[in-house]
Amino acid sequence: MSVMLLTAMGVSFLLTLVLGKFVIAELRKLHAGQEIRKDGPSWHAGKAGTPTMGGIMFIIGSGVTAFLMGWEAMLRGEFSHLYVYLFALIFGLIGFVDDYRKVRQHQNEGLTAKQKFILQLAAAVLFLSLMRYEGLLTNALYIPFFNVTVEVNWVLYLIFAAFVIVGCVNAVNLTDGIDGQSSSVTFIVMVFFTVAAAQWKLMPMALFPAALAGGLAAFFCYNRHPAKVFMGDTGSLFMGGAVAALAFAMDMPLILILVGIIYILETLSDIIQVTYFKATHGKRFFKMAPLHHHLELSGWSEAKLVMVFSGVTAVCCILAWVGIQGRY
Repeated sequence: MSVMLLTAMGVSFLLTLVLGKFVIAELRKLHAGQEIRKDGPSWHAGKAGTPTMGGIMFIIGSGVTAFLMGWEAMLRGEFSHLYVYLFALIFGLIGFVDDYRKVRQHQNEGLTAKQKFILQLAAAVLFLSLMRYEGLLTNALYIPFFNVTVEVNWVLYLIFAAFVIVGCVNAVNLTDGIDGQSSSVTFIVMVFFTVAAAQWKLMPMALFPAALAGGLAAFFCYNRHPAKVFMGDTGSLFMGGAVAALAFAMDMPLILILVGIIYILETLSDIIQVTYFKATHGKRFFKMAPLHHHLELSGWSEAKLVMVFSGVTAVCCILAWVGIQGRY
């Protein structure tokens, strides 16, 4: 990894760390406390009132870092890192509206599922169309490990890509359920994208995941158990947008199966729970969904969950890196 990318991580880390002090203080003044699920683990009740929407700190930290350090590239007409950031920011804004409504109404429900789906789908189609127009996205589907690409009709590819993006964003959102989990897992995913982009000389694309990795590391300092702040949908939807956007901007969406294994397992556990509940008229497959709550109720501590989920993600990211060695 180049000195420039390590510098971006460091700058974003320090900036986010400093911002955190002010953001948390302001959120407390605004009484932006988290409402806890009534059907969640009983010990989570003590987290009620913890400031939420803390994702603002790494959204600003990573954005400012990527913008300033990518300035020379933008003068040359290279905006790939900015496109990815702005796409993630749109999802962050959708999450902010959702969080704001929850805070105002003092309940754990914000935008309706239909409202979020329509907004997210529109954002995905807009991003994909822009990337296609700028020549940064092809309709050739790269298959890792086999080092082959399969040409897909653009309209079919657009439909496939839009739904993968929306699915990925919401899967990342589901992972944000315990202290430090989502930020630690996504930190590792961002390091993977940084290393891959640097290896392929995709600069300044690599600047954004590097900056976000630094921002998430700083956020983890505030979000590790016991959390002083939660990222809220503001942060988790932004992260989901970043993960999905980078996979498509780097023209390897199928790599999400490996690097996003925890996101996928969390989502599958939710789907299995709902399907089984309906099919058996009230019986539960898991003690509680998504998966991290089932493991919590099985006796796993939050610290153990973070360590195991991060470890699994790291192993899968290494496998993913091996699988894309023939990409360029």
